[in-house]
Amino acid sequence: MPLTHAEMDRKIEEHFTFEANDDVEGVLATLAPDVEHDVVGSPTGPTGRDGAREFYTSLFADLSDGRFTTLRRLYADGFLVDESRWAGTASGRPFGLDGRNRPLEFRLLHVFEFTDDGDIARENVWIDLAAIIAQLPQD
Repeated sequence: MPLTHAEMDRKIEEHFTFEANDDVEGVLATLAPDVEHDVVGSPTGPTGRDGAREFYTSLFADLSDGRFTTLRRLYADGFLVDESRWAGTASGRPFGLDGRNRPLEFRLLHVFEFTDDGDIARENVWIDLAAIIAQLPQD
């Protein structure tokens, strides 16, 4: 039986809460063991759990004080699309750019697919890199 919208929302809120707390192991606990983690444009391409661990470890070192604001969600059987805005500080080298502790804000589009057990089977992330580049000009 497909997950309800409320069940999907609970899992995504749990996932985003772990992200907001820079909790790599918590984030990984929301993912299925055979997850496909795909950050579009990443040089590694889609990865599994180990690749997701590397991505989140690096991301949490590069961004701080992050806040997610959900703008809208669209639902279907077994998946949802989430459009959010992230705001915080570029404390490291997010996406290869020197952050210099500057404020940063950008939109993200997530496509989440779920297992029948309610874990995240696939996380596909689209990041507004143009907005990030505009806010973090490099000398």
